[in-house]
Amino acid sequence: MSERKAIIPAGMEPVYEKIGYAPALKVGRTVYVSGQIGRDLSMKLVEEREAQIVQAFDNLRLVLEAAGASFADVVDLTTFHTDMRDLPLFMQVRNRYFTVHPLPAWTAVGAHMLGGGPGYIIEIKAVAELPQAD
Repeated sequence: MSERKAIIPAGMEPVYEKIGYAPALKVGRTVYVSGQIGRDLSMKLVEEREAQIVQAFDNLRLVLEAAGASFADVVDLTTFHTDMRDLPLFMQVRNRYFTVHPLPAWTAVGAHMLGGGPGYIIEIKAVAELPQAD
């Protein structure tokens, strides 16, 4: 079995210590990123819709970078939406971050409420495959 390593970017320690999950787990060359929501590093909800989606992607970027990955390495994306009418806005924001083709596989799921609690509109989960070392 490959070694499992928790990925905990600077500033996300409370997620691991207080809530009890790793922002990501690296197993071999694969990085499994836990659902990232629109809260800032002080654990506060970002309320405006577009800003919350941007914050969730910024959090995803932090986790990917801490694992040695980038958006170009993401092979699978799963998003959870409390209002599927936000999909056009979500896709506009997503396209600012995913600029390399082919785009990852993507599943969008409607959800009544997200783990962060009331007010959260988006959660983004990803799987990335790190390039082989030379």
